[in-house]
Amino acid sequence: MQSLLTSLSFSLFVQSFHCRRGKAYLFNNVVNITVGDLEERMMISGIHTVADIFCCCCGQIVGWKYEAAYEKSQKYKEGKFVLERGRIVDEIDFSSEVYIDTRPSMSDSEDA
Repeated sequence: MQSLLTSLSFSLFVQSFHCRRGKAYLFNNVVNITVGDLEERMMISGIHTVADIFCCCCGQIVGWKYEAAYEKSQKYKEGKFVLERGRIVDEIDFSSEVYIDTRPSMSDSEDA
């Protein structure tokens, strides 16, 4: 088994991040997403070039990726991903360990 917390912790850049909808997390990398089209967007911190990011399984928007920041103080966000807490699984508690079983499993048809 692999610790999801450990995996997320290495990629988590800012845990105390906020967006218009509430709490969010800024990551260096994320997985299981698809990236939408680039657009200029006015954010709380100024104008940025961003792309929405979507869950690769269900297609639900889960946040966005910063492609470009125009203010010098915001450049640290470039290339990073924001996951909005309200759009991702609410049960994940970043203060305790969460485990994912990465072993291959058999489908019902293979059990027969």
